[in-house]
Amino acid sequence: MKRILTVALLLTAIAFLISLVYKPLSIPSLIEEENGSRARTVVLAERTVFVDIADTPEKRSVGLSGHKELAPDEGMLFVFPEDGMHAFWMKDMSFSIDILWISRGGLIVDMQQKVAPETYPAAYVPRKEARYVLELPSGWVERYTVELGDAVQL
Repeated sequence: MKRILTVALLLTAIAFLISLVYKPLSIPSLIEEENGSRARTVVLAERTVFVDIADTPEKRSVGLSGHKELAPDEGMLFVFPEDGMHAFWMKDMSFSIDILWISRGGLIVDMQQKVAPETYPAAYVPRKEARYVLELPSGWVERYTVELGDAVQL
């Protein structure tokens, strides 16, 4: 009986180790930061971008206002509860950005490049409904040849 339990325990341990190789443990990719926003990564143009998540009305309202700049691999992902013609402006911004509107399925449906703070109070509205909006450093879209219809791994 002791031998059977030992073999069963050994087989269970081996199965567990194999499962780690084929399917990693599900570890949440969202990380709470000091300012209360959540950060994660998205992949676009075969590049990983670290994004802050704006998924509440308050966070979406503030956005990148107050930030001094974005690193080349940083952005902000706005998550809306439903598809819509979500308008953006440059209120209280101190640097230019690229803005991508993304469908529920993860495809880029519209974009604005090199949007400057001086354009405020102009609002930028997509040509098609979107569920997500990704703000990136100015010139990112051009640098990595991003086009309408490209997929974004959210």
